[in-house]
Amino acid sequence: MKHYQAVVIGAGCAGLGAAVALKQNGIQEVLILEKDEEAGGILNQCIHNGFGLTTFKEQLSGPAFAERFEDQAEQLGVEFKTGTMVTKLNPDKTIEYVNPKEGYTTISADAIILAVGCYERSRGAVEIPGERPAGIYTAGQAQRYLNIDGYLVGKRVFILGSGDIGLIMARRMTLEGAKVLGVAELMPYSNGLPRNMKQCLEDFNIPLYLSHTVTHVYGHDRLERVEIAEVGPDRKPIAGTEKSFDVDTLLLSVGLIPENHLGDDCGIEMDPHTKGPVVDENYMTSIEGVFAAGNGLNVHDLADYAAHQGGKAGEGAARYIKNGKMKEGTVRTVAGENVGYVVPGVLHTASLPPVIEFYFRVRKPLKASDVIVRSGEKVIRTIAKDHLIPSEMENVILAGKQLDGLQEDLVIEVKEK
Repeated sequence: MKHYQAVVIGAGCAGLGAAVALKQNGIQEVLILEKDEEAGGILNQCIHNGFGLTTFKEQLSGPAFAERFEDQAEQLGVEFKTGTMVTKLNPDKTIEYVNPKEGYTTISADAIILAVGCYERSRGAVEIPGERPAGIYTAGQAQRYLNIDGYLVGKRVFILGSGDIGLIMARRMTLEGAKVLGVAELMPYSNGLPRNMKQCLEDFNIPLYLSHTVTHVYGHDRLERVEIAEVGPDRKPIAGTEKSFDVDTLLLSVGLIPENHLGDDCGIEMDPHTKGPVVDENYMTSIEGVFAAGNGLNVHDLADYAAHQGGKAGEGAARYIKNGKMKEGTVRTVAGENVGYVVPGVLHTASLPPVIEFYFRVRKPLKASDVIVRSGEKVIRTIAKDHLIPSEMENVILAGKQLDGLQEDLVIEVKEK
């Protein structure tokens, strides 16, 4: 059985960032396993710009952003196996995979980083009544058909959900000559980034129906019409508020779910809120030597953030390979008032790195507020914010020494002024 110091599962932005960081931190034997035929993950179909502003201080397309990381990894000597499907991850840090060249193979590693990405909620997940006509796609499917395969999936389009991929596809379909009749959003606020709301809907006069959902689809062979209705505070349709649109295509942008079947089967502890693994300050999961980062850990707004988190997981894995697991002084992090989740979820307070970043999302839009980090009654840090919205992931950076010897759980909460 071949052995590596580190194996990264997934060659999207988080996986590439992790592999680069491993090499930069002195780990020599680094392997990336990727199920697609080329590295880059979902970035390869994101031909719009806006990537790389944080990482490279310039605007890049998705493929160009991925290529920068891939070039770095290759120059550092990272080994790639593409067209390789990982079938099983075992608690003893063995990995089973299959590809056409090697067949069914098992390898082992000192450290494994899960950078597995996420998948889209489908029509079945949102339970839209009606027949099963052609013309209903997730926004990501439509993006791939258009940007990779060169197929325009429809000419009269409606979009359910104001997630960023859906908003970007509203603009993309419009630029390709399709008519986007509107976007319905179940919540009373948008779930996309403000810049995408402006650039993808407002700039093209595409209407947004907040507190609305699709209540029925019509058509036998091909979609012919969708019906939407307003929803109340209980998110159930209100009778008498129905509107109909004659369309041939419905795109679904109704949320992303971390792809964690490998971790589930391996027995890794999962966070019920993020649907990703519970990790510590080094991004190690509940199984020693197995780490996680990127959208497979918690869904990110920007690829830059996922790549950055991948780099942090690579640094954590490098520390583990060199020094072993840090176990002393374990406390949990807790999502307090108005906060949906906090990552990382566990801290080893006797052996913290110099800097720790905490990621969280608020549960609802908030105006002028204070982000409060505390342990028991002790307030560690307070940060004033003009506004916070669920569609924008927030972060708090603390020095490790601020948390030395922490005895009680660390709570992150948000209080409106």
